Amino acid sequence: MTGAVLRVNPLVLLAVGLGSLLGSFAVRDLTTGLVTLAAYALAVVLTVPSWRYPLLCLLFCSIAAASVVWSTWRLGGHDEAKAFTAGLRILVLAWPGSVAAGYVDPARLGDHLAQSLHLPGRFVAAFSAALQRFWSLVREWQELERVRRARGVGPSRSPLATLRYAAGAAFALLVQAMRGASRASVAMDARGFADAHHRTWAEPATWTRADVAGLAVATGLALVPLVLHLT
Repeated sequence: MTGAVLRVNPLVLLAVGLGSLLGSFAVRDLTTGLVTLAAYALAVVLTVPSWRYPLLCLLFCSIAAASVVWSTWRLGGHDEAKAFTAGLRILVLAWPGSVAAGYVDPARLGDHLAQSLHLPGRFVAAFSAALQRFWSLVREWQELERVRRARGVGPSRSPLATLRYAAGAAFALLVQAMRGASRASVAMDARGFADAHHRTWAEPATWTRADVAGLAVATGLALVPLVLHLT
């Protein structure tokens, strides 16, 4: 079952993030927060192909949660249970959605937004193109690093030199992004994206049994904290 997150359609992944957001409001005690987080962790273990990206997301979410724990403890009468509950609420809110968002395919998302949810085609095309450009920035940054290191322009141990290197790489990435955006804009205008009102889509947006099962799992995970809170 590992890798199932790659087979479901993007709307199911968005449902995971939305469900965790809504379910986080029901995290009112430590038990509910821990059980809910454990349920999402189990779902991640059974569905993602690798733990590297989920752990990275958990690290960044934990930094935000730690700041909330500290501020809640400091300003909330030094109540440890209340502080850790607030931190768990942040983890439940942010971690599942950030993991799910990392596996969203912009092209498939555009197909489902237009064909399943029937959103305006012009908006969907622009949104999908913008997402594709955003994800390509990571690859372009890695390519820039390899090129600059091959030319002997890598950063040294000096913090000032590292900052100067990062600023130069960021400027080069900005130039690359502007060039890519210009090419995408010209290509979309040439294909009539600005004026066309009736659009066709190259790939069908179908719902499979795996998608239905994934949506049921996302709904069940979202209901976990609510059920625990009510019982």
